[in-house]
Amino acid sequence: MKIRHLFTAALATFALTGAAHAQQQKTTLGLEAAKKMAAACEDFARKEGWNMIIAIVDDGGNLKQFSRMDNSFRASIEIAQLKANTSSGFPRSTRQVGEIAQQRAPGIVHVPGIVTFAGGLPIITAKGEHIGAIGVSGATSDQDEICAQAGLDAVKAELNLK
Repeated sequence: MKIRHLFTAALATFALTGAAHAQQQKTTLGLEAAKKMAAACEDFARKEGWNMIIAIVDDGGNLKQFSRMDNSFRASIEIAQLKANTSSGFPRSTRQVGEIAQQRAPGIVHVPGIVTFAGGLPIITAKGEHIGAIGVSGATSDQDEICAQAGLDAVKAELNLK
C-alpha cells in the first residue's frame, strides 16, 4: 500500500512538472535565425555602400552571431556589441533608451556599457517575448538602425516578430 501511494505521488509530481514545463516554453533565438539576420544586414549594407559590424545576442546578452564586414572600423566592434547588449538588457531600441535618458533618467548615460544612440534593436516576438537583440555600427547611428531593421525583417515571419 505504501509503495503504491509513493508511486502515485511520483506520477502526479511528474505530470505536474511536465505541465509546468510545457507552459514555460519560450521562443528562443536560434543560430540559423541569427545568421540569417546578419546576412540580411550585410546585404543591405553592401547595397548602401556601408561597412558594418553586426552583433546579435540572445535574451541573456550572450553573443549568438558576430559579423565584421571588410573595411569596417575597429572601434565599431565594441560599439555594435554594446548596442546589442543595451537592447538585450532593456526591451527597447537604443534610440528609445536615449530618449528615456533625456526625459526621465539622465543618469543612465553614465552607466558603463549603456548606449543611448540609435543602432540597437530588441528582438521581440508578436507574443511580447524578448528573445535577444541586434546591434549594428559602422555608419551614422540612423543608418545603423536601418541596417539592424533589415536584419529583423529577414526573420520576421520565421520568428513571428512584432
